[in-house]
Amino acid sequence: MKARRRWLWSNSLSLVTFGAFVVFVTGQALAGWRVRNEQLAQAGAAADSFWAYLGSGHFGEALLENWESEFLQLGAYVLLTAYLVQRGSPESKSLDGKDRPGDDPDNATADSPGWSRGGGWRQLLYRNSLAIVLLGFFALSFLGHLIAGTAAYNEEQKLETGAAPVSLGQFARTAEFWFQSMQNWQSEFFSVGALVLLSVVLRQHGSPQSKPVTAPHDQTGSEE
Repeated sequence: MKARRRWLWSNSLSLVTFGAFVVFVTGQALAGWRVRNEQLAQAGAAADSFWAYLGSGHFGEALLENWESEFLQLGAYVLLTAYLVQRGSPESKSLDGKDRPGDDPDNATADSPGWSRGGGWRQLLYRNSLAIVLLGFFALSFLGHLIAGTAAYNEEQKLETGAAPVSLGQFARTAEFWFQSMQNWQSEFFSVGALVLLSVVLRQHGSPQSKPVTAPHDQTGSEE
């Protein structure tokens, strides 16, 4: 029992965040199913079952256009903070732009991950693996948004006008697709920029995203 409690505490941040994801995505699915069936009823069409709704463009588009923007934000932020600085922000590396000692492969120890030691393509890949995977998830979500968005657009056009379906390429050239994407992209970068600047003068006790409460405003980084 003690070991289980220790494991739960050691992984509490990821357990809570993914638990919240499950709760909210379930809520989104249930609410979206109701919205979709209201639309179908207004068009005189048969209602979808819940499982049929989960495979619809209506649900897939709403889900993936948000995933797309989140992974773009995270991947871009990981890369930007590797090269750019912001004076006074704990989100920034030091103003001299130098990497941390632990980023130098010459400082690797026996406990360091295998691919972080030595050189060659393995080390190069590992040095950039976080940004690569996050931006890879962005690319997959972007493609999924395009596919689901095309399906949703065709479903909507069929209900409203009976128009012929459009292809992926045709939907990708519509203002609707880019409106869906950019309305999320802009909000992600605005919120990150706000965090970077607000954290210069504001604090949150105990959070690694904040400087120590007593740290001066011009301290860059979150070092104690």
